[in-house]
Amino acid sequence: MGILIKDAMAILPEGDRDEAGRHSIYIEGKDIVGIDSEPEGFKADKVIDGRDRLVIPGLVNTHTHTYMSVFRNVADDLSFMDWLFKTIDPLEARLTPEDAYWGSCLGQIELIKSGTTTFNDQQMHIHQTTRAVKDSGMRAVICRGLVGDKYDREDYRLKEALEEMEDGKDCDRLHFMLGPHAPYTCGPEYLKMCADVAKEKGVGIHIHLSESEAEIENMRKDHDCTPIEYALKAGVFDVRTVAAHCVQVTDGDIDILKKHGVSVVTNPASNMKLGNGFAPIPKLMDAGVNICLGTDGAASNNTQNMLREMNLLGLIHKGNHRNPECVSAREIFRMATINGAKALGLENEIGSLETGKRADLVILRLDVPSMMPCNNLIASLVYSANGSEPDTVIINGKIVMENREITTLNEAEAYEKIRKIMEKLGLDRKKY
Repeated sequence: MGILIKDAMAILPEGDRDEAGRHSIYIEGKDIVGIDSEPEGFKADKVIDGRDRLVIPGLVNTHTHTYMSVFRNVADDLSFMDWLFKTIDPLEARLTPEDAYWGSCLGQIELIKSGTTTFNDQQMHIHQTTRAVKDSGMRAVICRGLVGDKYDREDYRLKEALEEMEDGKDCDRLHFMLGPHAPYTCGPEYLKMCADVAKEKGVGIHIHLSESEAEIENMRKDHDCTPIEYALKAGVFDVRTVAAHCVQVTDGDIDILKKHGVSVVTNPASNMKLGNGFAPIPKLMDAGVNICLGTDGAASNNTQNMLREMNLLGLIHKGNHRNPECVSAREIFRMATINGAKALGLENEIGSLETGKRADLVILRLDVPSMMPCNNLIASLVYSANGSEPDTVIINGKIVMENREITTLNEAEAYEKIRKIMEKLGLDRKKY
């Protein structure tokens, strides 16, 4: 199918910067096949009027748990360890695979509606998030959460992770990593096994690192090192690694992250809500670490809205550092797009609007109060947009949302399924 987005404002890379200008974008099949110059033989089956519209590369949510959308607003105002071990873990144990499927569908509906086209997901029920991705049309990197102590190639969780990789081979929008949960749930031998298998399979590792003060204190007490040093000793960084959080890091930790090319995913809303603090993003940036952005799961955020996350990222660091120049809108935009793509090893396919890349893009309305007047559009995305502006979303050349209507999933059905899951878990609104 040929799609022409005609005469829209669009944010394109120009060297090491991104600039907004008026452009026409040509899409054929799964790819962007031309920008401004119509390719020979191109036939537009659909023309989208770009007046009062802004086109951006689809946002990349580099750390989330979409199935946990069923736990939105059920574990609030708790300390991190109480939130995780006393509330969320017991609830997770009661979820069925079908519950996880509908939770992921709900999360993906929210992601699409707020402008995300790719997400990096750590989940517990194999086949269910991949099933939801196949249905939604999104692009995703999936990893089954792994926990354990010993070097055990027969570990059932690892076997499930490898089984899911096989299950996803028929979908070019699905990619995989291994997901050892965190140093406090994975012993060094187990982490070494994960790194070895990741290397053999040619995939990366997605792990939570240095999220809370309690994690740091326990790691120093039990192992006399930081979580990042612990992961280094276990060989985790021998493969491409995406490290979520990295809130509590030392200067030595930052040197390790930079030296080993680890991408750090900052999750401002989740880290603040759980009382874990602020990742030292300006310091990590100065060290040359690749910084990307994620929402974390809706159990701790409580949204999947990357535009909101971009706003929070900018504001908290300017305020916390008392320096309005410590992180710019342009840098934040890159964290939410091309930096995330690089972290996932997908920078040659997604993350920017360029001829030859996949047609993963978002068309936002400019004729709405939050985006008027149309001055600095990158600043508008970071400081003004609220998540309601995306009007049309295209992924892999397919329209998955048009005029705010999801074209792939049945929203009403998803909402009804979630209501029934809440009733089953005793979390329905009648309890509040």
